[in-house]
Amino acid sequence: MKNEVFVGEGMKYVKEDCPDLYDAIVKLNDAVYTGRVLDYKTQKLMAIGIAAASGDTNATEKQMRSGMAELGITKDEICDVLRVVLLTSGMPPFTKAMKILYEL
Repeated sequence: MKNEVFVGEGMKYVKEDCPDLYDAIVKLNDAVYTGRVLDYKTQKLMAIGIAAASGDTNATEKQMRSGMAELGITKDEICDVLRVVLLTSGMPPFTKAMKILYEL
């Protein structure tokens, strides 16, 4: 997540009420999304897959939207990721994520 845009809606409360914790989360985010070996786009595709595999429709939609807007990730690229979700996590998370993708 670049520019401190976090998927969890509760993060705005963390930022307001626990600024020290929020700063630590921002630093962790920066340490994770380095692009050192895997570029940010690949890392974002991984995040989409993880969110989809968990069945969290809100997080999946937000990851997809931000990936498409920030990085130009295509529906075809997301479909490739969702194929792996189907194989590893099963039909329910796959079909939920496909529905989200085609509603965007």
